[in-house]
Amino acid sequence: MLSIPTKRPLPRAPRIVTSLPGPRAHAMVERDRAVSSPSYTRGYPLVIARGEGCMVEDVDGNVFLDLTAGIAVTNTGHSHPEVVQAIQNQAAQFLHMSGTDFYYETMVELAEKLAARAPFPNGAKVFFTNSGAESNEGAIKLARYYTGRSLIVAFLGAFHGRTYGAMSLTGSKAVQRKQFGPLVPGVTHIPYGTHESLDYLEEKLFPAVLPPQEVAAIVVEPIQGEGGYIVPEDGFLQRVRNLCDRYNILMVVDEVQSGMGRTGKLFAIEHWDVKPDIITLAKGIASGLPLGAILSRPELMTWPPGAHATTFGGNPVACAAANVTLRLLETGMMENALNMGELLQAGLTRLAKTFQQVSLPRGKGLMVAIDLLDAAGKPDGKLRDKIVDEAFYKGLLLLGCGKAAIRFCPPLVIDSDQIQMALEIIEELLIANC
Repeated sequence: MLSIPTKRPLPRAPRIVTSLPGPRAHAMVERDRAVSSPSYTRGYPLVIARGEGCMVEDVDGNVFLDLTAGIAVTNTGHSHPEVVQAIQNQAAQFLHMSGTDFYYETMVELAEKLAARAPFPNGAKVFFTNSGAESNEGAIKLARYYTGRSLIVAFLGAFHGRTYGAMSLTGSKAVQRKQFGPLVPGVTHIPYGTHESLDYLEEKLFPAVLPPQEVAAIVVEPIQGEGGYIVPEDGFLQRVRNLCDRYNILMVVDEVQSGMGRTGKLFAIEHWDVKPDIITLAKGIASGLPLGAILSRPELMTWPPGAHATTFGGNPVACAAANVTLRLLETGMMENALNMGELLQAGLTRLAKTFQQVSLPRGKGLMVAIDLLDAAGKPDGKLRDKIVDEAFYKGLLLLGCGKAAIRFCPPLVIDSDQIQMALEIIEELLIANC
């Protein structure tokens, strides 16, 4: 057995010891600027050196409370020792053998666990990928292959990735599509989350321009992620399921951001007791290692050998991390996500009642957001960006989403003291800016 190197524990509260960015961070940002793509969407200049639980330290020794989890990825916390141990153990055995051509236990074990936990009536078949975009690409292919149909319904505000098929499903920001056409044909977008939208689909689009007999899938996030952490109206997801049943359309649920315990359940769709046909996963599945998955009802995954494959999907080291991640989520972390999510929403509700520029919170578990508003009650993206940027200088890491939302997606190991620290910093910034 390999031993985990001893590290100096990080404090459990922010600690700023230099001006920000510090000299080492500033130098790193300049080095990066010379060689990296300008398409990256960095905001504040965090240059991370290490992480532990909900805390990260930068290269100058400043310590931050992280409410981003690497964009909802490090669900078990930064460098959880049991995940690190599993990675080290597997790396010492072998790093790669490609599960599309050979067999190894870590991949089979993970597929068995996911199949047993999938919210389908009779287990699942699993295809492993490298990312959420790749999972959604594969889901498009599987839906079209199984149904023999070509058309797909997606939603405005949705984000499914930046590769061509996933980008064609995405309806979030114009910059993500601008100058990249033509995209994959056959995708129609409708507004998200409302019964009015589904009425429009069935009563207007289906009879006129979108024959339901040619629709392979409706692709939906149970809670929209990049679109603003939007929770749909009551009954919306049940109606999507009903529509799919009536027209023999597959319901594809993108759980890339909402899945793996983030909402307090392994899959967010379980909050609505809806059983989809296909689920796509990534982000939190392996605590930070690149891994994704497509889960489907067993009878759907009928494509023959060679129809779909991947070199690195299901990498043995990533699967080893995912097996431990799944166990940790189910032995306390999902419960903590529910409890800390309630505490977070209670604190944000108090802020909303105090500051007219703050909306009431929305979300489930530790997938929570608020909107920042102007004097007319309209979304204020500039104020949101200002609060997110200034929080960094107070030792708090936040991310925006949607038009003017701040998303709260911390590691699922966050505790009540850290929730309170975050709320106090946000309140201080609101006092200064509102």
